[in-house]
Amino acid sequence: MPNLTKALLVAAALSCTALAGCTSTESRKSETTAKSQAPAPKKSDAATPEESATQTLDDSVVTAKVKAKLVDDPVTKAYQINVETFKGTVQLSGFVDSAEAATRATSLAKDVGGVKDVKNSLQVRKSEG
Repeated sequence: MPNLTKALLVAAALSCTALAGCTSTESRKSETTAKSQAPAPKKSDAATPEESATQTLDDSVVTAKVKAKLVDDPVTKAYQINVETFKGTVQLSGFVDSAEAATRATSLAKDVGGVKDVKNSLQVRKSEG
């Protein structure tokens, strides 16, 4: 069952971003023609649409891998941990019942390929009693 969950998470993440990053063949042809006729652009810090789409796809894959690791882990699997990734930085948010679960989530996320940094915003719920 865990492998099916992983596969579904990865498939969902990839399908969402693949649709956002696709362009038609005709669109790519006209872009190529326009680029070859235009003077070379100056280098800037702004990402090209292709670089942005690639980054989005990379971030989605990282998010899916982190979620799969959290679901498979006995310490973190019972929690609804929100995972978002932007330019390789993973943001964890939500609630857990122990500091151990929060620390474990960070550790698991750091072990995923493509993760540059982890921001842990998980909050530990106070136990009633």
